[in-house]
Amino acid sequence: MLFGNVALAFGPWMVRLADVGPVAAGFWRLALALPFLFLVARVAKQSPHWPSRGLILIILIAALFYSLDLAAWNAGIRMTKLGNATLFGNSGSFVFAAYALWLAHRRPSPRQIAAIALAVAGAALLMSGSYELSPKNFTGDLLTLVAGLFYGGYLIFVERGRASLQPIPLLILATVFSVPILLFISVALGETIWPHNWTPLLIFALSSQVIGQGLLVYSIGTLPPLVVGLALLTQPAISATIGWVVYRESLSIMDVVGALAIGAALVLVRLPERGLRSMQEQPS
Repeated sequence: MLFGNVALAFGPWMVRLADVGPVAAGFWRLALALPFLFLVARVAKQSPHWPSRGLILIILIAALFYSLDLAAWNAGIRMTKLGNATLFGNSGSFVFAAYALWLAHRRPSPRQIAAIALAVAGAALLMSGSYELSPKNFTGDLLTLVAGLFYGGYLIFVERGRASLQPIPLLILATVFSVPILLFISVALGETIWPHNWTPLLIFALSSQVIGQGLLVYSIGTLPPLVVGLALLTQPAISATIGWVVYRESLSIMDVVGALAIGAALVLVRLPERGLRSMQEQPS
């Protein structure tokens, strides 16, 4: 879990280093990762196969959400701080928690209401700090926040697919379906698609899609939600450190307080509630 989150934390940096459009970077992240994912499936003895028509539809919807998540997130990464992008990109946890409550026909508990309030307050602090720097940074925050909401939709349909399909074959199918969607969006936006420097894209594919997602798929389901939530906090911490070292993206007191508030909310919302069924999820 920890190594998976560390690998994912380097993704935003690779998006900035890539010499293609942000959506195209997401396309190459998935396309370059596919051969390695098939290799992982073979080692893990989880042979990819074509599932039933109903399951295919579920995975197609998951892929659509995943594609929109990557498109919005990658675009936002180039417009705001790396730490902000990673924090907002994980806001799908709240969508997933709301889905769990809906399935259990329950109202939010006081702790969950407190988590939402903390998250809203933290997001307001981070966004106000970004707007003081530049309206462009504020737009980047909004894009990554929207991306997190799309990721929540992806998690919901992945959870439904996991009831009938092993994790690696499901990840491969979602990746295969997402590749043409991202390519279409990139072409429609008129982005540069073919890179001159393949190194950032290859590192991006291996670190985020193969190592990061692979380790998370392996470890989630065996660890309690609190551990998942705490491990998640390594992502924005590492991304913020990279932003500070490489791009001199300093953090104000307002940024620190906002980030801590969202971090605490992410941990609170992942704590199990009595009566709720156990659900699996993976950070972006």
